Amino acid sequence: MKLHLASLGCARNLVDSETMLGHLVKSGWDITQEPSEADAIIINTCSFISDAINESIDTILELAKFKKNGNCKQLLVAGCLPERFREELAETLPEVDFFLGTGAYDQVAHILERHPARNKQICLLPNPEKASFPETDVPRISTSDTTAYVKIAEGCSRHCTYCIIPRLRGKHRSRPANDILHEARLLVQSGVKELTLVAQDTTYYGKDLFPPSNLAVLLTQLSEISEDIWLRFLYGHPESIDENVMKTIARHPNICSYFDIPIQHASNRILKKMGRNYSLDDLRKLYDTIRTTIPDAALRTTIITGFPGETEKDFSILMDFIQEIRFDHLGVFTYSDSNDLPSHKLPLPVDEHTANQRQDLLMNQQAVISAANNQEHIDKTYPVLIESRESDNVFIGRTFFQAPEVDGITFVSSRNLKLGDFVQTRIKNSFEYDLSGEPV
Repeated sequence: MKLHLASLGCARNLVDSETMLGHLVKSGWDITQEPSEADAIIINTCSFISDAINESIDTILELAKFKKNGNCKQLLVAGCLPERFREELAETLPEVDFFLGTGAYDQVAHILERHPARNKQICLLPNPEKASFPETDVPRISTSDTTAYVKIAEGCSRHCTYCIIPRLRGKHRSRPANDILHEARLLVQSGVKELTLVAQDTTYYGKDLFPPSNLAVLLTQLSEISEDIWLRFLYGHPESIDENVMKTIARHPNICSYFDIPIQHASNRILKKMGRNYSLDDLRKLYDTIRTTIPDAALRTTIITGFPGETEKDFSILMDFIQEIRFDHLGVFTYSDSNDLPSHKLPLPVDEHTANQRQDLLMNQQAVISAANNQEHIDKTYPVLIESRESDNVFIGRTFFQAPEVDGITFVSSRNLKLGDFVQTRIKNSFEYDLSGEPV
């Protein structure tokens, strides 16, 4: 029996998809990249913002065609979309045989095996907070040979007014360190050269464990697995990142000096409306401390434009702050409204045109900043993790200041490099977001 899985959304979703594939392969399924060949198709969905919802529904409808025009007999929709729209989906999408919530990923093989022929739609949506973490004896089916995401926690206990995640995934639950370390060792043994820690709030890790722990301790333990890998984390929070994390990164050469901390805004007024419990001054102090502790630290953040009540003055404060900090990498999203969000009730909504215009202004400003930052790398030498081949004489890789999938890449001119190797590369040219160079 063959199975095709489409994974949508963020890196955390990708981990869930790889975990499901592990359960399915263990149960005897063969994985195919061609949906036309598949006996069963799974779509692991995202519903964080309206664009993600639309992409999820479009993907479901597109792949549902293979029930008529291919071998597909079972169509399963998993993840955040069925979790968020429990009542509506069964009626809206009659093509779907099974809906699986975020707390039921370990049931995927069981569901497909127990119900080979459809009698009725089945919805399995248990409380996500009661779900156990993935079994470490079920190997993930990695979608990359060189890099892997490691989920260190599930859920979120914060109350950002624009965010649906706590409802979809439950409160923050840190994964036991021994489980994380075991999975990390297996990944390194399989040849993975970079481990990227992910969670909804990675820097909150360990505070709910007994006895309590923290991200700095976990990073130290992971760094001891091998000196020949990179470690990094994504999705830090301005409130919970502290100097212990910074000092730990500074002490360990195999932990990338890279800080992904989504700040969302810089205006105190908007931050308060968002439920973000920090101020513009707090952000200035945070980035000053990072750069004092690690002068070559790479900085990434994420911004929302068009949040209800955002004025020209608020946006000007944000633009000025982005110019002041000069982030290496910046993601900008327009506010996505929905009537199940607390922010939906806030007055003075910003029209779509204005939100998009502000997004464009920020990205145009960032393109200039990024190009200038990249120019500073010319004639410097960095280790580059080689990930793919572009042509006969060009390979593609990343430096420590380029995270997988979300940042730029580095082109390395050579005919004889090995995928998965770290290659000392002198940067020769820079572009808005990418770099190019030659092996030393």
